[in-house]
Amino acid sequence: MSGFSADWLTLREPVDHASINHQVRQACVDWCDQRQMIEIVDLGCGTGSNFRSLSPDLTRPQRWTLIDYDAGLLELAELRSVQTIQATSGASLQVKLGDFASGDIAGLIEDYDLVTASALFDLVSPSVIDAMVQQITTVGAAFYTTLTYDGIASWQPEHTADQFMRDAFNKHQRTDKGFGPAAGADATNALATAFDAAGYRVARGKSAWILDARYQALRRETDRGWAAAVREIGDVASDEVDAWQAHRQGSSDAVSIVGHEDLFAAPKV
Repeated sequence: MSGFSADWLTLREPVDHASINHQVRQACVDWCDQRQMIEIVDLGCGTGSNFRSLSPDLTRPQRWTLIDYDAGLLELAELRSVQTIQATSGASLQVKLGDFASGDIAGLIEDYDLVTASALFDLVSPSVIDAMVQQITTVGAAFYTTLTYDGIASWQPEHTADQFMRDAFNKHQRTDKGFGPAAGADATNALATAFDAAGYRVARGKSAWILDARYQALRRETDRGWAAAVREIGDVASDEVDAWQAHRQGSSDAVSIVGHEDLFAAPKV
């Protein structure tokens, strides 16, 4: 799987936390609060943003294992999470090298009560999603993921190429990111369908990024990333991508809305 830089993960963390769907988050918290202690594994943890977001909301003792294949990101995850651990009663954390793309899904998620991830499953193939759900439901764990891209995006001010850019980007999302052809915008539907078929109850809700004046650095970087992805696909003429990007970068009050969805799944009681 191709990685993400620490700078990018740092830039997106504030809007990630602000965009969480609170109803889905509450469903996760309520489930955790029924336990005396909870073991949590966070897949593809990056610099630990998901831990810093969720951990303070949990009232029970919690032991987290953060997994990533990038040792540098794991080191940052430990360093940046010290204050959260100190401020959160009963929270502890360890980091572990592991690659979700390796195929050893069972080895990564066994012995945990809750499996979490953020901004991961649109990059994952439907077959990997099905295999992961099978492992989770076999052991009876719960599952919580945030910020899975849903294929919906819009921009202000508008540009004539917006629809073409969105379609080409969504096509790029389905290319192989290290797990086989990715589920892309269908990832949340794939997760919900698989958990529902296994008899789990599922809560899901929208968690769109709204990249307005508060997040202009991230908005500009996101727009550049979209343009680069569209160029790789080749469905939009290069001069049209140039015009779209110049339109976006030249607007000081521009807004980008990037759709995401959160999902929580747990065994029915």
